[in-house]
Amino acid sequence: MKRREDKILAYFDMWLSKDISGIEGIFEENVLYSESYGPEYHGLDQVKKWFANWCIHATVLEWNVKQFISQDKVTVAEWYFECNYDGVIYGFDGASIIEFNENEKISSIKEFKSKQEHNSPYTKVQDSAVLNKKV
Repeated sequence: MKRREDKILAYFDMWLSKDISGIEGIFEENVLYSESYGPEYHGLDQVKKWFANWCIHATVLEWNVKQFISQDKVTVAEWYFECNYDGVIYGFDGASIIEFNENEKISSIKEFKSKQEHNSPYTKVQDSAVLNKKV
């Protein structure tokens, strides 16, 4: 499990450094990468093209892993991501479901995004508004 976690962290570090040399040791050639907002990249060549194009416009400021959960050939990484994209800084919480092949290379990544601004709808200030709202 530690070996997989190290590969995931190395991949995230590539975004921070804008350097993907060595990515062939992390991803299999036919990797499928699905971003949280819709785009999918089929194969290592498309992942490399996406990386190069993205880095023209943006810089990753943080990509910190909160925890890993592993079972069989799958590791889930919960993380916080922050970047500067064309001068706009934004961040969000997310998770990736990452599948590994028999050679311990990543064969699939599916990303999911969560709103960063979490709230508690039942705090004292909001309780009365929620309770008095007519359904």
